[in-house]
Amino acid sequence: MQIRTDLERCISAGQCVAAASTVFAQDPDSGLVVLLQENPPAELAPQVKNAARICPARVIVVEED
Repeated sequence: MQIRTDLERCISAGQCVAAASTVFAQDPDSGLVVLLQENPPAELAPQVKNAARICPARVIVVEED
């Protein structure tokens, strides 16, 4: 699984961090999403997919291997 984010569209809602804090964080200055793991392990797939689903700006793209 590979994760990509679109910082241009991020609205700093923080839903991704709430859903998968080991994969996503927020920049303390801008509030934008920070990708902590570009290729998270398979066991995190449910949390990552949930984060992508609940992101209000739809900036998270999950690509399956």
